[in-house]
Amino acid sequence: MKRCGPNLFPTILGCLLAAGGFLLLHGYGDAQGVMAVLPFLCIGLGCGLFGHGAGGLLSQRALKGSPEIQKQLEIEQKDERNVALANRAKGRAFDIMLYCYGALMVCFVLMQVETAVVLLLTAAYLFILGCFVYYRVRYEREM
Repeated sequence: MKRCGPNLFPTILGCLLAAGGFLLLHGYGDAQGVMAVLPFLCIGLGCGLFGHGAGGLLSQRALKGSPEIQKQLEIEQKDERNVALANRAKGRAFDIMLYCYGALMVCFVLMQVETAVVLLLTAAYLFILGCFVYYRVRYEREM
């Protein structure tokens, strides 16, 4: 019961956000500007928080009576081989993501999508590449 708090808080917050989003959607059905987007943002964030918290709660409840299985899962999660495999998969996904973002930006430009959308996508793309360069330089200095 002592570790229930970290998973219970996102679950409750997610329910409240999703409910608030549905109330906003119902109350401001013909809204313009920010109020047209805010309900959907609240619903999305609420559902994500609820799913994350509820998954943690269910996982805790399933492992509650068996500390040996819980310890085995913890060992497997921290195993060097599993960490290396996860990092390799992240690296491969990052490489694929770079090409997908680039192709998506070109498609948006060719479809003559609004300039703001293309600029936002380009800013996100450059931010990701900037983070990559920063961490690459930082890790090379450490080694």
